[in-house]
Amino acid sequence: MTDALDVRTLETQDGPLAYRELGSGRPVVLLHGGFVDGGMWDDQLPYFARDHRVIVPDARGHGASANATRAFRPTDDLAALLRHLDTGPAVLVGLSMGAATAVDTALEHPGLVRALVVSGAGTSEPEYHHPWARGVLAAQARAMAAGDIEGWIDAFLMLMAGPHRTVDAVDPQVVRRVRDMAERTLAKHTGAEPDWRVPVADTWARAAKITVPVLAVHGGLDTDDCIGMAERLVQSVAHGRAATIDGTGHYPNMERPDLFNRTVGEALPALFAHQD
Repeated sequence: MTDALDVRTLETQDGPLAYRELGSGRPVVLLHGGFVDGGMWDDQLPYFARDHRVIVPDARGHGASANATRAFRPTDDLAALLRHLDTGPAVLVGLSMGAATAVDTALEHPGLVRALVVSGAGTSEPEYHHPWARGVLAAQARAMAAGDIEGWIDAFLMLMAGPHRTVDAVDPQVVRRVRDMAERTLAKHTGAEPDWRVPVADTWARAAKITVPVLAVHGGLDTDDCIGMAERLVQSVAHGRAATIDGTGHYPNMERPDLFNRTVGEALPALFAHQD
């Protein structure tokens, strides 16, 4: 997360949770992916803050937020922050891990959610079947087991690019930003550290009960698994639709921010109006 002077914190029983806030109006919350931080939304924060109150948290264990020392659910952290900020129902815009947290929040804390925008994920129970994706995840696991941080990040960047191109084909500035965020996140943790996250149960089975509108924004070059999970979600809910940002991988908001911003921005009035 950039602009350290703008970072605020919510004190919790397990350390501070960091967030940025800008603008006024109806609330939009931007939820980052795993192993990066709220800085991945730097091209979105000022754009959406022109007409909305925009909140960009760092998830626990990421960015400027504290690491966990006890069991927790990311959705409960988010709910505590939104209640602290008295946002009322918000549009949650989440990518990858952030999309999973957004869906969990619609299931566990529905009164806080006006609509969902998801990218690169379905629910917090991901399923990977494509050989390419399974191979990259296996490479990450081997690197982590060997303590090979650079090897792990190299595989992580492959997931960023997607199966249809090499990392070298991605804008070098985007690659550098993702690498820097991943390095900072990994530096916060040790190999022996427990994973304190508690999963939300039966998310796919419960997804059909989500009544708020869901917009999936795919990176056109993302893995078939990530696109497929988001498609499965919009087909499961009562009010779901999808859009594609061509020429982008797992981070369409970073690779083509103008198009991503316009796609989501044009959808926001209808997403907010759905329950008005």
